[in-house]
Amino acid sequence: MDSSGMLRGLLCVGLLSALCRGQASQEVSAEDFGLEKPDAGAEKDLIEALETLLSRMHNRVSSTEKRGSIPLCGMGDRCAMKFGPRIGKLCDCGRGANCNSYLLKCI
Repeated sequence: MDSSGMLRGLLCVGLLSALCRGQASQEVSAEDFGLEKPDAGAEKDLIEALETLLSRMHNRVSSTEKRGSIPLCGMGDRCAMKFGPRIGKLCDCGRGANCNSYLLKCI
């Protein structure tokens, strides 16, 4: 009987500690770590640096898209051309359509 009473007591203490821990605030702020808020000048410098980096990346991506882009075909349009044993793409079929390799049209 003594061991079952201790088991009940431990279970009650564990349950209470779990309930109390769930009520504690989980928010963490910069003040808890002693961090200071960066000044406005540093934020502006970071924003300008990010904007220049993004503009450079946009220029690189747009130039590669121009070279490798294939126009979209409509339904029933010719999407491929046969070059001997090989088939070359003229355009890409839209969503839900496939280029038929026998008819060479979007179906």
